[in-house]
Amino acid sequence: MTNVQNIADSVAQDAKAELAQLRAQVDSLMKERVNPALSGLAHQAEAAAHQAGAEMRHQAARVTGAVQEKPIAALAIAAAAGFVLAQMIRR
Repeated sequence: MTNVQNIADSVAQDAKAELAQLRAQVDSLMKERVNPALSGLAHQAEAAAHQAGAEMRHQAARVTGAVQEKPIAALAIAAAAGFVLAQMIRR
């Protein structure tokens, strides 16, 4: 019985050692590959958000200029859009 216990303890120790080695490998991969990749993606997302914001400001300025140049047409378009939305909501 003691022999079986010793074998079981030995197998358990080997498994623990392998798990520790695997954990070390995973930690190493996280530090070397995953974290830099996530950092790069975060920078790309930030740049895309900045670009989208700049485009939004540009389009808003364009619309503001168009409304200032032709206020009657802008009012008519807004009224038509409101009418269409009201008809869609009623259904």
